Amino acid sequence: MGTWDTGPFDNDTAADFANDLDDAKSEEREPMIRAILTRTIDIDAVDWLTEPEKAVAAAALIAAQCPGGDPIATPYGPETPMPAFPSDLRMLADEALDRVIHDEDGPTSNWIDPTRGKQWRANLNRLRAVLAPPPPTIPLFDLEP
Repeated sequence: MGTWDTGPFDNDTAADFANDLDDAKSEEREPMIRAILTRTIDIDAVDWLTEPEKAVAAAALIAAQCPGGDPIATPYGPETPMPAFPSDLRMLADEALDRVIHDEDGPTSNWIDPTRGKQWRANLNRLRAVLAPPPPTIPLFDLEP
């Protein structure tokens, strides 16, 4: 069937990835997600993206654990609770989404209906906004009384 909607698990590849996560042992889930994200941003390894749908799904799982993130509330997502993800995955997920969004030959170009393509892109940008770490607070002046 391919892709049927604009959500992170609304395509066959991401739904299969969710099943793979459900079938994996608890301690294997975080490394599986890290591997997908790492392969997505590793430009030197491949010129084209091979798993962009999985990268979007992985990023959505990480974003769901961030402040302001939406829970994964779709029957196509994992049924098994995910482990608490380490904070470094946020930046990795954001970088992977950036690569997916800017890949001219990837999923962005596959939308026949431009309105649906814009909605899909907006969903990815929403995930990126949640994943982006807050800027560090740096005191401008160190005043002593």
